[in-house]
Amino acid sequence: MTSTAPTSAPKTWSSVLLALGIGGIGGWLAYSISFPLPWMIGSMVFTTVAAMLGAPIAMASSLRTAMMTVLGVMLGSGFTPEILSALGAWSGSLALVSLYIVLSTACGYLYFHHVCGYDKASAYFSATPGGLSEMVLLGGQYGGDPRVISLVHATRILLIVVAIPFGFYWLSDLEPGQTGGVGPGWSDVGLTAGILLVACAIAGFFGARAMKIPAAPVVGPMVLSSIVHLMGLTKAAPPMDLVSMAQVAIGAAIGARFYGTSAMMVLKTIIHSAGATLLLVMITLALASFLVFMTPISLAPLVLAYAPGGLAEMSLIAIALGADAALVATHHIVRIALIVVCAGPIYRLIEHRLGKREQSATRKETTP
Repeated sequence: MTSTAPTSAPKTWSSVLLALGIGGIGGWLAYSISFPLPWMIGSMVFTTVAAMLGAPIAMASSLRTAMMTVLGVMLGSGFTPEILSALGAWSGSLALVSLYIVLSTACGYLYFHHVCGYDKASAYFSATPGGLSEMVLLGGQYGGDPRVISLVHATRILLIVVAIPFGFYWLSDLEPGQTGGVGPGWSDVGLTAGILLVACAIAGFFGARAMKIPAAPVVGPMVLSSIVHLMGLTKAAPPMDLVSMAQVAIGAAIGARFYGTSAMMVLKTIIHSAGATLLLVMITLALASFLVFMTPISLAPLVLAYAPGGLAEMSLIAIALGADAALVATHHIVRIALIVVCAGPIYRLIEHRLGKREQSATRKETTP
């Protein structure tokens, strides 16, 4: 498999506005027919189709970052003082996150390499259950195909974000109205609270980026917001309209990743990624079912905590479904941090050992 750099539409304001316009229409239509998590899913589906049809859409990284900070602040607002008493109950499930990563990556690697025929680097970095941007970068550095890795991860997120809300909708008593807007109205957020939330977003992002923390636009603002809320300085959360706009932008950013790819390549990658996603979901359900008997946490939040979607996306789904967003976000932060920190060194170790094994086999074959 040869390495090719992923393409994207030129990031002009016209291409960004087009993506937001298409995403906004998709979100509004999904909202009008009571889709689960409508603004993000509707935006994501419409922009994905538009990108595959060749529409010149793109998402400005600065705008996406700003919208991610909004979600980070919103997630932090879910860390109430009562959360502190629940941390002990989370220790068991947090301890198994590393096992989940190992199982998922091993199964995914075997699937992509032996079933789909990917080269070793592409298979490995496609198999890791998280860290899309980092895995694309690392995969390219180790000789993998960045476009395939990017498409696999983007498709995984797309499938999980679409499937999880509908799965809960069909299999639980969730009412459609529960999946609409998240957050208070503009008038419910006072000036002082608004300034405090904005400060959490700005300081949290730049602080996390300076410390090179993974997923800085979400994690940094979330940490500061959680501290502010745990201290009881405010109970305010970002306005519902702003959160909906953030969901549209994030959905459009996911959809825009599919620009410049042929329909056949996308279809083939979606089929491959769907198989891997099914494996991940099976592992998620198995671990979540096991933890139900080992911890006081119920099945729904455990499934969301282990589901291999993005941090922001899965946390939004948790809020929309009325699950414990703080628990879900904490598990995903741990998962992403472990993957980003460990994926490269582990691959180097595996590559080194495989190289030694191949050299040993070659020497045995050439020895008379």
